[in-house]
Amino acid sequence: RVQLRESGGGSVQAGGSLTLHCAASSLTYVYSAYCMKWFRQAPGKKREEVAVVDRSGNQQYTDSVKGRFTISRDIARQTLHMRMRRLKPEDTAVYYCSASYPSCTESSPDWGQGTQVTVSA
Repeated sequence: RVQLRESGGGSVQAGGSLTLHCAASSLTYVYSAYCMKWFRQAPGKKREEVAVVDRSGNQQYTDSVKGRFTISRDIARQTLHMRMRRLKPEDTAVYYCSASYPSCTESSPDWGQGTQVTVSA
């Protein structure tokens, strides 16, 4: 299975910025063939899909982060990024990346261990 390792989390004040990274390894297929996603899970809440970049490079975002978060992938380095700007306290969560092949609707994606993002008011 794909090994995913997130990094870049931390604590920031509201209005600040962070960039998350997700390094992939042990790929069965070329990195660009995977659908890559960022999810987050806040305490007491369900895991929420935040951003998606599919194998064609198309991006999608949940409404609450549109205009503030940008997902991107470095195919050569097999790394997924997410630039988060104008952070809000409600963005506080553990952020996870996932990889699925060949589509974004696969039922059993591979997951990373998560990275904590804490936004203080």
